Amino acid sequence: MVLHPHPQFRGNMNHPIVYQVYYAFAARGFSVLRFNFRGVGRSQGSFDHGSGELSDAASALDWAQTINPEARACWVAGFSFGAWIGMQLLMRRPEVEGFISIAPEPNRYDFSFLAPCPSSGLIVHGDKDIVAPAKDVNTLVEKLKTQKGIVIDQQTIPGANHFFEDKMEPLMETVTAYLDMRLANVR
Repeated sequence: MVLHPHPQFRGNMNHPIVYQVYYAFAARGFSVLRFNFRGVGRSQGSFDHGSGELSDAASALDWAQTINPEARACWVAGFSFGAWIGMQLLMRRPEVEGFISIAPEPNRYDFSFLAPCPSSGLIVHGDKDIVAPAKDVNTLVEKLKTQKGIVIDQQTIPGANHFFEDKMEPLMETVTAYLDMRLANVR
């Protein structure tokens, strides 16, 4: 499942980062779902400051699991606001075994629920991100890395801002390399 950025800042399932991550998973044999949170596009409802969007993600995951009952793995990926929602979903759903969190915003959203983080994953951000400053992301990653039994891989894209403008290629190289590494370890 790939979750989009903030609905009130034009985030939707067709955002270029969401789109590219979706296809990275699909190219590796995953059944992948991307959807619009409530109030976005033709989705019903209105923005609910995270709690409704978390409910949307949980319902979407339920649906995806009924469509794919034989799925061997369950992952969640999210960009910005979607990273925050994805990490909350990760805490509530033990079947999620991996995550990719792109440009999470620990300076804006409370990530204290990640105690302990139940799965290994990738956190990737840009060193020129003023929306989610590197120092805040580094603090989050250092907190997560103290936990036993999981591995948090942090990658910083040099020169990248919050939206990875002109840095989509290195972002996707990072995402695909991480997926390939994790998948090689389960085959």
